[in-house]
Amino acid sequence: MTFLGALGMSTGAILVAEMGDKTQLVAMSLASRYRVRTVLLGITAATVAVHGISVLLAEVLGMALPGDWISLVAGLAFLGFGVWTLRGDELTDRDEERAATRRMGPVLLTVATIFFLAELGDKTMLATIAVGADHASAPLAWLAVWIGSTVGMVAADALGIALGMLLGKRLPEQAIRIGAAVLFFLAGLVMTWQGLSALLF
Repeated sequence: MTFLGALGMSTGAILVAEMGDKTQLVAMSLASRYRVRTVLLGITAATVAVHGISVLLAEVLGMALPGDWISLVAGLAFLGFGVWTLRGDELTDRDEERAATRRMGPVLLTVATIFFLAELGDKTMLATIAVGADHASAPLAWLAVWIGSTVGMVAADALGIALGMLLGKRLPEQAIRIGAAVLFFLAGLVMTWQGLSALLF
């Protein structure tokens, strides 16, 4: 796949993965306490770091496994993300405490640290690894996935913050969750079929 294809796929996948996700709720909570611009800068810094790690892991997986198996595994992962999305994420009291604290230093550093910790092992990090591994054979795919996943994450969080400010707490969370899950299921079925077809036929 081309650089632009990997860029578009990673942007779309992470945008969908972040809708209604715990880290989007963290972003909305932070934006209610700090300036929106500072929150978005902190989210961007944290996302660049976390998704850099994700892309590195994806490159290692891409080199270690044959492409057909990667496509199959990525497809199954996306089906799992669909189930995870339907189940939903909750913003716990601990997440709220992290979002509220000011003890870590300047606000930008606080936001970036909170978001970095919230994102580790999260669905969007795992989705970035899955997309990156699936596109590992394309030239500069790692860069495309890194940029795309960062753009998708920041765009989803900016949208969540804007909607949260506009609508308060009346966001149709269930509709967003179902829509995102359907997109994950569709992408997962396509990727799983491609992987199975390549292995069986």
